Amino acid sequence: MQVIKLDLNKNYDDVIEEACQVLRLGGAVIYPTDTIYGLGANACDSIAVDQIFKIKKRSYSKPLPVIARNMQWVEALAYLDSRTVKILESVWPGAVTAVLQNRNHLSSLVTSGASSVGIRISDFVFIDKLLGKFGYPLTATSANVSGEEPTNDINKIIERFSQSDYKPNLVIDAGILPKSKPSTVIDLTSSDPKILRVGPSKPDQLIKLLSLGNDKKTYTKRNQASE
Repeated sequence: MQVIKLDLNKNYDDVIEEACQVLRLGGAVIYPTDTIYGLGANACDSIAVDQIFKIKKRSYSKPLPVIARNMQWVEALAYLDSRTVKILESVWPGAVTAVLQNRNHLSSLVTSGASSVGIRISDFVFIDKLLGKFGYPLTATSANVSGEEPTNDINKIIERFSQSDYKPNLVIDAGILPKSKPSTVIDLTSSDPKILRVGPSKPDQLIKLLSLGNDKKTYTKRNQASE
């Protein structure tokens, strides 16, 4: 498990190139985001995605969220209508994962065989540059073992995975990230949008945006797009 330092205030082209080399070979990378550290692999490569499940000790029945670079990428991965696009443009880029109807261009492991997929566009320059250089969407699950609390402390992450049988190939150490929850998750697969999980985004703003009245069921439990 290789660890490389990342200074977001300096040129980090070499870090991005190192990460891309690992990803191109089907490896797994821990990387910083605008919320918490993510565990990423090429979301279109089933062999690479399988490594994520093994590293996290995650059930294959639980789908993985995906991070995309821009709306063009999202349109290639999911079916969107004008109403959905309007909602997405209001919350992206940012800490919101949207569950959308899958076009089946991703590994079936990502979706656990479901017809939907959780996608988000990050509000983080490093992610934009990494995806731009790599050219494929990444899995965006939190960098922790399933059942354990995610953390923004990279030192704890490194210590935890250094003791695991399955390890990520590369850890990008950007230091301790600002405290944040995992992303908010909204389900846009039906005419009745739902907020599945409240994260850093303000829930009142999302409820207003999705036009969810007080008489509707606003929150529901579901494992889709879970971190």
